Order: sequence, then structure tokens, then C-alpha cells
Amino acid sequence: MSLSLGEIVNQLGGELIGDSRVIIRQVATLEKATPDTIAFLANERYLKQLQATGAGAVIVGEQLRNSLDIPHIVAANPYAYFARTSALFNPQAEVAATRHESAVIHPGAILGESVYIAPHVVIEEGARIGSGSRIGVGAYVGAGSTIGDNGTLHPHVVIYHGCRLGRSVIVHAGTVIGADGFGIAMDQERWIKVPQIGGVSIGDDVEIGANTTIDRGAIDDTIIEDGVKLDNQIQIGHNVHIGAHTAIAACVGIAGSSRIGRFCRIGGASGIAGHLNIADNVEISAHTLVTKSITEAGTYTGAYPFERNRDWRRNAASLRSLGGLTGRVRALEQELKLRKKGTS
Repeated sequence: MSLSLGEIVNQLGGELIGDSRVIIRQVATLEKATPDTIAFLANERYLKQLQATGAGAVIVGEQLRNSLDIPHIVAANPYAYFARTSALFNPQAEVAATRHESAVIHPGAILGESVYIAPHVVIEEGARIGSGSRIGVGAYVGAGSTIGDNGTLHPHVVIYHGCRLGRSVIVHAGTVIGADGFGIAMDQERWIKVPQIGGVSIGDDVEIGANTTIDRGAIDDTIIEDGVKLDNQIQIGHNVHIGAHTAIAACVGIAGSSRIGRFCRIGGASGIAGHLNIADNVEISAHTLVTKSITEAGTYTGAYPFERNRDWRRNAASLRSLGGLTGRVRALEQELKLRKKGTS
């Protein structure tokens, strides 16, 4: 497909500076762009690439207005504008509403209109699949679970029984939703399993990355609110509650019964202990271990920056003796106070 810059702006807004007749056929990076592509700049670190780009046009912020020799679209949020532009040129492929003969669909399941069912899908009794949904190869939808309209389950997604997914939810390959939470109780030197009788409730417009696991609640549901975006290989424990429009990067682990606020951003490989509360609008840096609740918005970091191994070993050795050093300093402070009293 191809669109002129004028047509792009008519559909998406923004302010075009330059020739509106320039034809664009695809998006590209600044480094690899060609005259029939459009790129973007959202970070000043790439200004040198902008100066050398071969793009036919560039999406920029207000600070670069009238500063380029090539056509440019001025947008309040260049990256978000780029995302919408890319969606124009790369729409989701249409799939015919068919049910493959190898699929196993219980007579008691309810399928909406225009649903695509790939080979080897299993849909159990009482499950509901919303209109316009796509169920990928080998996916499993358990008894009584619901997939909202225009949902997408990629290959080998597993939705256990009694889970509810809202409208326009995307679940990538290998993800498991609704497995038992890690509920065990010690009794007479043996672990006893605590039945996990809750479900998982997922809102609208949620995207869940590949091989992510979301456990069902022990009694009440695990809840993922509208607009949440989860990366690959995330573990969400039972009865966790994640607020709307929070984004979580890969390999994060959230222990059971923790509550994450709205509009939070959690960096990759971070860990959140159980039964904690994280306020709205909190940003947690990558590799941060959160062991107590966060009550105020802001950025929190617990990762120690990397350094040469020999420097790290020296600093680690000093860190081990820090407790003793603190005690010695306190003793010296106390002795100094006594000496001052004696001379006064």
C-alpha cells in the first residue's frame, strides 16, 4: 500500500512541513530508511542518524520544527505517532472465518460470528468465544472460560477453566492463564496443597507476551485491568491485581496477593514480593527487587550498576564489613560525646 504524506496527516493529525505529495510505502529506521519510507526521532541520541537519513519524511517533536531539509511531521509524541503510522501500513492480516476439521469443540461451547479456529484447537464445554476472534493452532480454552470479541490466541496458548478475557485481548504463543497458584501449607512436616478455586479476570485491550504465566486466585480472582501490556516470560502469582495501563517488561516475577497500581512501568527481571501494594504511576528500574510497599509515585531503583570484576570483588568485600564499620563509627561518636562532656 502507499499513502501520500498529506493522506497520512489527514488520517492521523499532526502538522506537515514540506511537500504533501511525497509518497510513502512503509516505515523504517533512520539508518535504513529509503526515499519511499518514513522514519521517526524520539531520542536526541539519534540526531546524527537523522542528519544522514535517506528517509522520504521523518516524524519529529516540536523542538525540530522547521530544522530539517526533508518533509517532516511534527507530533506531540513522535513515537506514538510512528506506532499509528506503522499500523496504517501494516494492518493485521484478514483470516477467513473457518473451523478446521481437526478442532475439537464441545457442543456446549458458544462461538460468535466470524470466528477463526485453527487446526488442533480444543474448546471445552461452556466456553464462549467472542465474534471476530482468532484461535491459533493447538490452543486450549477450558470449560466455562470466556474470550471477548476480537480476541487473539496465538498457537499453543492454554486458558484453564473459569477464566475471563475481555475484548481485543492478544495472547502470544505458549502463555498459560489460570494454572494453579503456588498455594501450599505445612502440616506435620509435609506440604498440603491449598485448592485454588478462584479464576483469572482480564480486561479489554490487554496484550500478553509469549510464555507468560498468570496463576488463578486461591479464592478470589487474579485481576488484570484494561490496557495492561505484559512482555514475554512474566510470572504473575495468585490473587495479584494489576491496575489499568501498566506495562511490565520481560522476566518480571510478581508474588501472590500483591497489588500493582495504574500506569506503572516495571523494568525487566525485577521481582516484587508477595502481599505488597505499589502506588499508581510508579516506575521500577530493571533488576530491582521490591520487598516492601511503595506508597508514592516516582522512580525506584535497586540494581547495582555493573563494573569490572576486580572492582566489584573489592567493593563486595568492603560491603561485607560495612556492618562492623558502622558499629565502630557509632562507638567513636559515643566516645567523642563523652570526651566533650568531660571537658565542658
